[in-house]
Amino acid sequence: MIDKEDYKKGTTTVGIVCKDSIVLAADKRATLGSLIANKDVDKIFEVTPFIGMTFAGSAADGQALAKLMKAEMRLYHLNTGMDPSLTVAANLTGNVVLERAKSFIPYYVQLIVGGKDNGNKFGVFSLDMGGSIIQEKNFTATGSGSPMAFGVLEDNWREGMSSEEGIKLAYKAINSAIKRDIFSGEGVNVVVIDKGGYRKVEPEKVTAKSK
Repeated sequence: MIDKEDYKKGTTTVGIVCKDSIVLAADKRATLGSLIANKDVDKIFEVTPFIGMTFAGSAADGQALAKLMKAEMRLYHLNTGMDPSLTVAANLTGNVVLERAKSFIPYYVQLIVGGKDNGNKFGVFSLDMGGSIIQEKNFTATGSGSPMAFGVLEDNWREGMSSEEGIKLAYKAINSAIKRDIFSGEGVNVVVIDKGGYRKVEPEKVTAKSK
């Protein structure tokens, strides 16, 4: 029997703040130790029509947490009659992760929560498995390939980027990690959240936009 600590997991996810949107991206590989467990894992989830979440770490924990937060956001809307803002979603997610961190079965994840906030502004938050919440001004990255992704983001991000430019940068950052991190691979998923809501960019369009 393999102890949970022996399940080495890796991935690369990024969140980019653009002029009137945010872009979330992730690779598709799931690993178990040095083995490739799955080549088509979606690591980006829709939490509300204007908020998305990425995870790095345990696929089971990430998927369970995304489903839980989607349900919590629906309850928030029913109880208040208002759509939850990004700040509300990030803080509630952080509280849920913190409570589990105090137990013997924490969520083994790093998260990016991004989308529309108060005043029709867009942003991203990064959260760790201890429940800490950091609002990122420009961009962020998580996972084993994040050092490579950060290098690309720091060199190429600029104020006032369009969604199209954000998609190209997200692809470039994830692809850089895929080339250098054994735990990241199998392609790139990209999601854009703007005033029209959450939408997944088709794979062929992601590749085309990167050229």
